[in-house]
Amino acid sequence: MNSGDWHTHNWSDHLAYSAARFHQPTTVAEMQEIVRRAAQVRVIGSRHCFNAIADASGDLLWLGRLNQSVVIDQARRTARVDAGITYEKLCPILTEAGFALPNLASLKHITVIGACTTATHGSGNALGNLATAVSEIEMITPDGELIELTRERNGDTFRGAVVALGALGVVTRLTLDLEPSFLVQQDNYEQLPLDDVYAHFDEITAAGYSVSMFLTWQHDWAETTWVKRRVPDLTPVKVPRNLFGATLASSQPSGVLPTDRTLTPFARPGLWHQRLPHYALHDPVGPGNELQSEYFVPRRHAVAAIQAVAALREGLAPILGLSEIRTIRADDLWLSSAYGEDSVGLHFNWLKKWEGVGPFLPVLEQALAPFGVRPHLGKLFAIPATQLEKVHPRWKDFRALRQRFDPQGKFANRFVRQLGLMPFGGEML
Repeated sequence: MNSGDWHTHNWSDHLAYSAARFHQPTTVAEMQEIVRRAAQVRVIGSRHCFNAIADASGDLLWLGRLNQSVVIDQARRTARVDAGITYEKLCPILTEAGFALPNLASLKHITVIGACTTATHGSGNALGNLATAVSEIEMITPDGELIELTRERNGDTFRGAVVALGALGVVTRLTLDLEPSFLVQQDNYEQLPLDDVYAHFDEITAAGYSVSMFLTWQHDWAETTWVKRRVPDLTPVKVPRNLFGATLASSQPSGVLPTDRTLTPFARPGLWHQRLPHYALHDPVGPGNELQSEYFVPRRHAVAAIQAVAALREGLAPILGLSEIRTIRADDLWLSSAYGEDSVGLHFNWLKKWEGVGPFLPVLEQALAPFGVRPHLGKLFAIPATQLEKVHPRWKDFRALRQRFDPQGKFANRFVRQLGLMPFGGEML
């Protein structure tokens, strides 16, 4: 894949899009006309999804050529942003105005709407996923009309529409809740024994504003644990030398690091958007050398779920690059992975070996099934629609909402149908 055909594949370059037409609209009016005329429409953002969620047989839209304006309301502490904007572009604008988002994902070149519509998240006991910052949605309906949904006016409909997988309409703008800008220091602890994780999970994840444990599952410890703390100024703060059995490291983690990215600095305070992400890719458009899955379990099952994955060490060895364990606060967004209950995310950066990863996913999912596991809907998983409906209490409600907003399935694709959110009858793909 080269820069000229980046839109034909997802970021990991293992999935080809099948759209008949590709559009790069520059105005909302142009988007409305495309939607009005199309039989089927989907939208791509940074292409950092690992399944066919963004694929289309008809028209595929990329919103990166919109104005990407940011309108900040100082009194309401909100920012109204164009849907095609990335966190990388948005965050410095918010900081300059004295504001911040409470949380960010592991990388910031992803689009705001792509992250929110799939319930993408960062880490933190008190931090919800990125979609929880959304207070208003503007989107194009199947007939090309522009509508707005707000948290205040539309209540349950709004809560169903925020994490919508692109299945309700083409989102044009979002309004995000803000807070005052803040500083963060990130520190690295190495070789945290799994026995300590099992015995002190709550204390470990409460050690900072955001805590992430990274491991390969090939040892009886997590190789590195990153603790991000909010700090008052740019003077480095002294932190404990130990996190239970883990030892504070002076700089970035030891071991072999990916060559396609730069890690966020350690032991040195910086602005919130410079420290909350874990890394920055050297070439965000270029193909990635990994596949990804992520599974969520209620926090009350965290230790048992981690132990279940640890028992799969032998199967993980030939196909896994690295895992991350992180926490997410409960929310009320219907298709969110943390709907109704504080959750723990078990993230898997797979090697680009689908012939090994594909058959292993059901094995991993079976091990996590007793804990009511939910998958990240923008990543790789094999859980069938019947099981998704059981673990998502509002799954049927979203199916009805999708039918009300888009009865003809203009915004549906094979992925949406495979999730059981629309019948296959009349399928255009």
